[in-house]
Amino acid sequence: MAAQTFAEKVLSAKSGKRCSAGDIVVCEADLVLGTDGSTPMAIKLFEEMGGRNVLTPERVLLARDHYAPPNSDSTRGFHARMETFASDQGLELLSVGDGISFQVALEGGMVQPGDLVIGADSHTTTCGAVGAFATGVGSTDLAALFLTGKVWLRVPETIRVVLEGSLPPCVGVKDIAHHVLRSLGDDGASYAALEFLGSTADAMPVDGRMVICNMSAETGAKIGVFPTPEMCSDNTARFSAELRVECSELEPLVALPHSPANAVQVTDVLGEKVNWVFLGTCSGGFADDFRDAVRALESLGGIADGVTLVVATPTQRVRAALEEDGTMGRLRALGATISETGCGPCCGTSAPIPPPNARIISTANRNFQGRMGDGSATIHLASPVTCSAAAAAGKVIDPREFL
Repeated sequence: MAAQTFAEKVLSAKSGKRCSAGDIVVCEADLVLGTDGSTPMAIKLFEEMGGRNVLTPERVLLARDHYAPPNSDSTRGFHARMETFASDQGLELLSVGDGISFQVALEGGMVQPGDLVIGADSHTTTCGAVGAFATGVGSTDLAALFLTGKVWLRVPETIRVVLEGSLPPCVGVKDIAHHVLRSLGDDGASYAALEFLGSTADAMPVDGRMVICNMSAETGAKIGVFPTPEMCSDNTARFSAELRVECSELEPLVALPHSPANAVQVTDVLGEKVNWVFLGTCSGGFADDFRDAVRALESLGGIADGVTLVVATPTQRVRAALEEDGTMGRLRALGATISETGCGPCCGTSAPIPPPNARIISTANRNFQGRMGDGSATIHLASPVTCSAAAAAGKVIDPREFL
């Protein structure tokens, strides 16, 4: 019997038939995630499909995370519709401020190795950090999942990404993610599975794995995954390509507007003016990210004049940990603007929104034009340490020279 990749194994198990890359399969999902950016339309489509009852309500988690808080009568209406639907169907619905759908699911132990997780958020790929096949879909597929509990997928080819070596000082997992992005390109892994292996991958904590799986979506990948002993590719499985990364040779990177794959060495953009800095969300908002950021800011003398620092934690659990250990208090004392827990400032769906012509550096996963709510802004992406150093200097600096 032919060897199989991780993706082929999971989709074989969930479809009930042995499959190979390129096959079209219909699979039963273990967990279905919806957001306030996708669920209202999915409810409408579900009803138009003749849906009366969600088939597997115990497998559905809905989150009010993008419009957190709602910023208009329209978005308040989205939340009200979700409340009614969740109540009628017996679905779990997160409150505003509870956090980002897939990250709450991971924190709550709702995702296990080998699970098939389907979310109407492109960054559902984050759940690959614990060995799940996790991918994003649109509202139509979400409606079909409500109706049938199933989804159709094409079995992806797999690209091996081998991570080796220890990270140098002031270089983090976000820099690994940007290096992978610039190596593959913003569509270089279109509909592929990115499988992260190697000694660095094996030693990486789950928070770091989540960042890398999250940003796999920016390569066009269907999934990013750190396989586990319970579910991994066979030794002789066929891979379509391999990328090897020597992490000890990496430097701090900055992604230039308007693509997260447009990454250069921080030394190539030294002195670039910054007046708006964003720390947080699902690709740069873990507890240790904020702790590192506070240490950097305090050691460099605080936030520079004329710079706005916005902070958004991804889940209530992260926020509570930072309140308890004093990190949030230190951020407030430095003058940071603390926004609601969730996605809002990252994607421009809730305040605060940067002013016209803002020059931004952010720990988020995307820097598309208009991404944060104003099309005149220029958005750079970098690690929490590099962003914090820029907040303290009012310009891009090399954190290795100061920290």
